[in-house]
Amino acid sequence: MDHKHSTPTHQTLDVAPFGARLSAAHSSVLFKAEDLEVIRIVLRHGQTLPPHRVPGSVSLQCLEGRLEVMIGQTVHELSAKQLIHLPANMPHAVRALEDSSAIATIVLCSA
Repeated sequence: MDHKHSTPTHQTLDVAPFGARLSAAHSSVLFKAEDLEVIRIVLRHGQTLPPHRVPGSVSLQCLEGRLEVMIGQTVHELSAKQLIHLPANMPHAVRALEDSSAIATIVLCSA
């Protein structure tokens, strides 16, 4: 994943679906602030984000394609225009049921 912060503060970002450009797209950090990180995730059909957890709350919004989100032992299917919230420290994994892109918003916990 590209960890560059792609835009300075106070600038707009285009988060429209990639459409025909999806096959050439890559995941990237859109911005990271002291308390929040926003990532554009791109997964090809069958690719996964393995089981993990983060200390802060997370939202995952599917922009295009379909994702399978496993939260604990429960599986949710997330399609374009749908969003799911994951509480802090909740184990989860994501698998692309087809080429997909999504926005992950992560609340960062301060030490």
